[in-house]
Amino acid sequence: MNEAGILQKLYVQTDAFRYGVKLVIKRMADIIVGLIGTLTLLPLYCIIKICYVKNHDFSPIFFKQYRIGKDGRRIAIYKFRSMIPNAEAELERLMREDEKIRKEYLKNKKLKNDPRITKIGKFLRKTSLDEFPQFFNVLRGNMSFVGPRPYLPREKKDMGNGYSEIIKVKPGITGPWQVSGRSNVSFKKRVKMDVEYANNWGLRGDIKIAWKTVSSVLRKNGAK
Repeated sequence: MNEAGILQKLYVQTDAFRYGVKLVIKRMADIIVGLIGTLTLLPLYCIIKICYVKNHDFSPIFFKQYRIGKDGRRIAIYKFRSMIPNAEAELERLMREDEKIRKEYLKNKKLKNDPRITKIGKFLRKTSLDEFPQFFNVLRGNMSFVGPRPYLPREKKDMGNGYSEIIKVKPGITGPWQVSGRSNVSFKKRVKMDVEYANNWGLRGDIKIAWKTVSSVLRKNGAK
Protein backbone atom coordinates (compact mmCIF):
# COMPACT_ATOMS: atom_id res chain seq x y z
CA MET A 1 0.00 0.00 0.00
CA ASN A 2 1.39 3.41 -0.96
CA GLU A 3 1.77 6.37 1.40
CA ALA A 4 -1.48 7.99 0.27
CA GLY A 5 -3.41 4.78 0.91
CA ILE A 6 -1.91 4.43 4.39
CA LEU A 7 -2.80 8.02 5.27
CA GLN A 8 -6.34 7.53 4.00
CA LYS A 9 -6.74 4.37 6.10
CA LEU A 10 -5.42 6.16 9.20
CA TYR A 11 -7.80 9.05 8.58
CA VAL A 12 -10.79 6.70 8.33
CA GLN A 13 -9.76 4.85 11.50
CA THR A 14 -9.22 8.11 13.40
CA ASP A 15 -12.56 9.47 12.25
CA ALA A 16 -14.33 6.26 13.32
CA PHE A 17 -12.58 6.40 16.72
CA ARG A 18 -13.68 10.01 17.28
CA TYR A 19 -17.24 9.15 16.33
CA GLY A 20 -17.20 6.22 18.76
CA VAL A 21 -15.97 8.49 21.56
CA LYS A 22 -18.76 10.96 20.82
CA LEU A 23 -21.32 8.16 21.05
CA VAL A 24 -19.93 7.00 24.41
CA ILE A 25 -20.01 10.53 25.84
CA LYS A 26 -23.53 11.08 24.53
CA ARG A 27 -24.71 7.82 26.11
CA MET A 28 -23.10 8.67 29.46
CA ALA A 29 -24.84 12.06 29.42
CA ASP A 30 -28.14 10.35 28.55
CA ILE A 31 -27.81 7.98 31.52
CA ILE A 32 -27.27 10.89 33.91
CA VAL A 33 -30.12 12.95 32.46
CA GLY A 34 -32.35 9.86 32.27
CA LEU A 35 -31.80 9.08 35.94
CA ILE A 36 -32.58 12.63 37.03
CA GLY A 37 -35.68 12.80 34.85
CA THR A 38 -36.98 9.40 35.93
CA LEU A 39 -36.66 10.32 39.61
CA THR A 40 -39.06 13.24 39.05
CA LEU A 41 -41.80 11.02 37.60
CA LEU A 42 -43.37 9.84 40.88
CA PRO A 43 -44.10 13.29 42.37
CA LEU A 44 -45.24 14.55 38.96
CA TYR A 45 -47.51 11.54 38.54
CA CYS A 46 -49.19 12.19 41.90
CA ILE A 47 -49.80 15.87 41.17
CA ILE A 48 -51.12 15.30 37.63
CA LYS A 49 -53.32 12.39 38.71
CA ILE A 50 -54.92 14.50 41.44
CA CYS A 51 -55.60 17.30 38.93
CA TYR A 52 -57.32 14.89 36.52
CA VAL A 53 -59.40 13.27 39.27
CA LYS A 54 -60.55 16.71 40.42
CA ASN A 55 -61.85 17.21 36.88
CA HIS A 56 -63.70 13.86 37.06
CA ASP A 57 -61.28 12.17 34.66
CA PHE A 58 -60.36 8.78 36.11
CA SER A 59 -58.63 7.31 33.05
CA PRO A 60 -54.91 6.38 33.14
CA ILE A 61 -52.68 9.43 32.82
CA PHE A 62 -49.80 7.60 31.13
CA PHE A 63 -50.12 7.50 27.35
CA LYS A 64 -48.27 4.82 25.37
CA GLN A 65 -47.65 5.24 21.68
CA TYR A 66 -45.48 3.47 19.10
CA ARG A 67 -42.99 5.58 17.17
CA ILE A 68 -40.12 5.10 14.72
CA GLY A 69 -36.78 4.57 16.47
CA LYS A 70 -33.17 4.25 15.34
CA ASP A 71 -32.68 2.05 12.27
CA GLY A 72 -36.44 2.08 11.73
CA ARG A 73 -37.21 -0.10 14.76
CA ARG A 74 -40.59 0.42 16.39
CA ILE A 75 -40.32 1.74 19.93
CA ALA A 76 -42.95 2.43 22.58
CA ILE A 77 -42.74 5.92 24.05
CA TYR A 78 -44.56 7.20 27.09
CA LYS A 79 -46.10 10.58 27.83
CA PHE A 80 -48.40 12.09 30.39
CA ARG A 81 -51.80 12.09 28.69
CA SER A 82 -52.78 15.55 27.48
CA MET A 83 -55.82 14.49 25.45
CA ILE A 84 -59.12 12.77 26.09
CA PRO A 85 -58.78 8.97 26.59
CA ASN A 86 -60.07 7.98 23.12
CA ALA A 87 -58.06 10.61 21.23
CA GLU A 88 -57.14 8.48 18.20
CA ALA A 89 -60.73 7.37 17.58
CA GLU A 90 -61.91 10.94 18.05
CA LEU A 91 -59.39 12.18 15.47
CA GLU A 92 -60.71 9.70 12.93
CA ARG A 93 -64.25 10.87 13.63
CA LEU A 94 -63.28 14.54 13.29
CA MET A 95 -61.52 13.88 9.99
CA ARG A 96 -64.53 12.02 8.62
CA GLU A 97 -67.00 14.73 9.60
CA ASP A 98 -64.96 17.88 8.97
CA GLU A 99 -63.10 18.31 5.67
CA LYS A 100 -61.20 21.35 6.95
CA ILE A 101 -59.83 19.37 9.89
CA ARG A 102 -58.91 16.47 7.63
CA LYS A 103 -56.93 18.71 5.26
CA GLU A 104 -55.19 20.51 8.13
CA TYR A 105 -54.10 17.26 9.76
CA LEU A 106 -52.96 15.62 6.51
CA LYS A 107 -50.86 18.69 5.73
CA ASN A 108 -49.34 19.45 9.14
CA LYS A 109 -49.79 16.16 11.07
CA LYS A 110 -51.36 18.22 13.86
CA LEU A 111 -54.32 20.50 14.55
CA LYS A 112 -53.73 24.11 15.55
CA ASN A 113 -56.73 24.18 17.88
CA ASP A 114 -57.06 20.50 18.72
CA PRO A 115 -60.40 19.92 20.49
CA ARG A 116 -59.10 16.65 21.96
CA ILE A 117 -56.65 18.39 24.31
CA THR A 118 -57.87 18.63 27.90
CA LYS A 119 -57.60 21.73 30.06
CA ILE A 120 -54.86 20.09 32.10
CA GLY A 121 -53.27 18.83 28.90
CA LYS A 122 -52.85 22.38 27.60
CA PHE A 123 -50.79 23.23 30.67
CA LEU A 124 -48.75 20.04 30.36
CA ARG A 125 -47.92 20.85 26.75
CA LYS A 126 -47.15 24.51 27.44
CA THR A 127 -44.64 23.48 30.09
CA SER A 128 -43.50 20.32 28.23
CA LEU A 129 -44.25 18.28 31.35
CA ASP A 130 -46.10 15.77 29.17
CA GLU A 131 -42.73 14.62 27.79
CA PHE A 132 -41.20 13.66 31.15
CA PRO A 133 -42.05 9.92 31.04
CA GLN A 134 -39.72 9.67 28.02
CA PHE A 135 -36.76 10.06 30.37
CA PHE A 136 -37.40 6.37 31.04
CA ASN A 137 -36.88 5.73 27.32
CA VAL A 138 -33.62 7.68 27.51
CA LEU A 139 -32.48 5.59 30.48
CA ARG A 140 -33.34 2.37 28.61
CA GLY A 141 -31.35 3.53 25.60
CA ASN A 142 -33.93 3.57 22.81
CA MET A 143 -34.08 7.37 22.92
CA SER A 144 -31.57 10.12 23.59
CA PHE A 145 -32.10 13.42 25.39
CA VAL A 146 -31.21 15.30 22.18
CA GLY A 147 -32.22 14.03 18.76
CA PRO A 148 -35.02 14.25 16.20
CA ARG A 149 -38.46 13.90 17.78
CA PRO A 150 -39.67 10.33 17.04
CA TYR A 151 -42.11 10.13 14.15
CA LEU A 152 -45.33 8.13 14.02
CA PRO A 153 -45.26 5.02 11.78
CA ARG A 154 -48.00 6.52 9.63
CA GLU A 155 -45.74 9.52 8.93
CA LYS A 156 -43.02 7.41 7.30
CA LYS A 157 -44.36 7.96 3.80
CA ASP A 158 -44.59 11.72 4.31
CA MET A 159 -40.97 11.82 5.52
CA GLY A 160 -39.91 10.94 1.98
CA ASN A 161 -36.17 10.54 1.37
CA GLY A 162 -35.52 12.07 4.78
CA TYR A 163 -36.59 8.85 6.48
CA SER A 164 -33.40 6.91 5.70
CA GLU A 165 -31.27 9.79 7.01
CA ILE A 166 -33.23 10.51 10.19
CA ILE A 167 -33.23 6.90 11.43
CA LYS A 168 -29.42 6.92 11.52
CA VAL A 169 -29.63 8.46 15.00
CA LYS A 170 -31.73 7.84 18.09
CA PRO A 171 -34.83 9.99 18.42
CA GLY A 172 -34.76 12.49 21.27
CA ILE A 173 -36.91 14.22 23.86
CA THR A 174 -35.71 17.51 22.45
CA GLY A 175 -34.14 18.43 19.14
CA PRO A 176 -33.95 21.03 16.39
CA TRP A 177 -37.76 21.06 15.96
CA GLN A 178 -38.30 21.75 19.66
CA VAL A 179 -36.02 24.78 19.76
CA SER A 180 -37.24 26.21 16.46
CA GLY A 181 -40.90 26.82 17.26
CA ARG A 182 -42.44 23.33 17.41
CA SER A 183 -46.09 23.98 16.51
CA ASN A 184 -45.03 26.96 14.40
CA VAL A 185 -42.87 24.78 12.13
CA SER A 186 -44.33 22.93 9.14
CA PHE A 187 -43.91 19.16 8.84
CA LYS A 188 -41.78 19.56 5.71
CA LYS A 189 -39.41 21.97 7.45
CA ARG A 190 -39.26 19.71 10.51
CA VAL A 191 -38.08 16.80 8.33
CA LYS A 192 -35.45 19.03 6.71
CA MET A 193 -34.11 20.14 10.10
CA ASP A 194 -34.01 16.57 11.39
CA VAL A 195 -32.09 15.37 8.32
CA GLU A 196 -29.54 18.13 8.85
CA TYR A 197 -29.19 17.14 12.51
CA ALA A 198 -28.80 13.44 11.72
CA ASN A 199 -26.03 14.13 9.21
CA ASN A 200 -24.13 16.73 11.25
CA TRP A 201 -24.77 16.08 14.94
CA GLY A 202 -22.05 16.79 17.46
CA LEU A 203 -21.66 17.21 21.21
CA ARG A 204 -21.34 20.98 20.95
CA GLY A 205 -24.54 21.16 18.91
CA ASP A 206 -26.35 18.93 21.42
CA ILE A 207 -25.32 21.22 24.28
CA LYS A 208 -26.66 24.24 22.37
CA ILE A 209 -29.98 22.48 21.73
CA ALA A 210 -30.24 21.44 25.39
CA TRP A 211 -29.58 25.02 26.51
CA LYS A 212 -32.11 26.42 24.02
CA THR A 213 -34.64 23.84 25.23
CA VAL A 214 -34.47 25.17 28.78
CA SER A 215 -34.94 28.70 27.45
CA SER A 216 -37.84 27.69 25.18
CA VAL A 217 -39.61 25.83 27.98
CA LEU A 218 -39.27 28.78 30.34
CA ARG A 219 -40.67 31.11 27.67
CA LYS A 220 -43.15 28.44 26.49
CA ASN A 221 -42.22 29.08 22.85
CA GLY A 222 -44.13 27.18 20.19
CA ALA A 223 -45.67 24.64 22.59
CA LYS A 224 -49.37 24.10 21.88
